[in-house]
Amino acid sequence: MGFRRHGPFQVGDQVQLTDPKNKRHTITLKEDGVFHTHKGAIPHSDLIGQPEGSVVRSSGGTQYLAFRHLLQDYTLAMPRGAAVIYPKDASMIVGMADIFPGARVIEAGVGSGALTCFLLRAVGPEGHVTSYERREDFADVARKNVEKFFGGPMEDNWRLVVGDLVDSIDEADVDRVILDMLAPWECVDAAAKALTPGGVICCYVATTTQMSKIVEAIRDHGCFTEPHAWETLVRDWHVEGLAVRPDHRMIGHTGFLVTARRMADGVTPPPRRRRPKGTTEEL
Repeated sequence: MGFRRHGPFQVGDQVQLTDPKNKRHTITLKEDGVFHTHKGAIPHSDLIGQPEGSVVRSSGGTQYLAFRHLLQDYTLAMPRGAAVIYPKDASMIVGMADIFPGARVIEAGVGSGALTCFLLRAVGPEGHVTSYERREDFADVARKNVEKFFGGPMEDNWRLVVGDLVDSIDEADVDRVILDMLAPWECVDAAAKALTPGGVICCYVATTTQMSKIVEAIRDHGCFTEPHAWETLVRDWHVEGLAVRPDHRMIGHTGFLVTARRMADGVTPPPRRRRPKGTTEEL
């Protein structure tokens, strides 16, 4: 992974410029490049050699903060062939599906490559991600977005397959399977065959109907633990002196996540124990 994450800015670095109104622009530094805006121009030479966190001034007098962009900023601004998984959900997938350095991960439904970037960074140079995407146009967009973020091809630890997961999968003993598609229940059996015992399946769906169907499919399959379904909501806070209050806007529903763990071969989970109707007594 050749993309630089620290040190002085160099030619080829992607730099995020933020103006006083918090509007952000991402540029790729070139020797003779110039960033043009209605607030004036900034020669790239003003940035090359400067430390990250510098302030540059346009010819019109506007000051810009200069940082390398964070992955969350990049994924929200990247060109899209399909909708991207928001950073709040991508980070929950990395955390709650326990994507660890060195993990072997299968991803089905690559979309525009946003989640792929999170997965590749989480597994690190010793891990591997295989992404399955049915649509070749989406795959092309995803490949360009991923390679732009990491600064080049990811041949050592990323394989992008154009095709259906069920028909194309050729892997076994993988650690994690991430399904981001309209009908993930169609891939539960393929995921079970690919996962190592103890591995995690994680599904990202948009509607309650999809969530219900994938939860029941995982339950009915018999090779997984009881699935866990949830969503995350993100709300910023305004903090200025003693004026402390929640912001009026928030990132509400974007999708549901469902996770479960692969049982050992030949082992079925114990039957679920439910509270009887009409009582709060624990069983």
